[in-house]
Amino acid sequence: MDAQLFQSTAERLLDELPLRFRKVLENVVIVIEDFASEEVLVSMRATSPYELLGLYEGWPITEREAVDSGNLPDMIHLYRKPILAMWQASGESIESCIQDVLIHEIGHHFGFSDAQMDAIEVEYDREALT
Repeated sequence: MDAQLFQSTAERLLDELPLRFRKVLENVVIVIEDFASEEVLVSMRATSPYELLGLYEGWPITEREAVDSGNLPDMIHLYRKPILAMWQASGESIESCIQDVLIHEIGHHFGFSDAQMDAIEVEYDREALT
């Protein structure tokens, strides 16, 4: 999947979220990159460029002031090649893989930590099996 199709798929998946979430995400930009930069990989203590699938960059809404204007948009970075590698190994649809990473990063926008997002994802997977 080339970068343009990957971008349009991520944007479509974002547009398919319920309206109440999309409204809160109006100032969030989706950025598609093949891999995280070396600086990001080092700061995240990643041992491989395939280890990091996405990254939320910005201020979670739980940490914002009531009047918060003039800030740059928050960004969700999706790392295309690691997500494609995960997809090939998973047997899931590419849309499902992109959506999983996108939702995880959106969780950070709402102020959830990685541990909290992991717990939510485990619970969601458990409910999907029943």
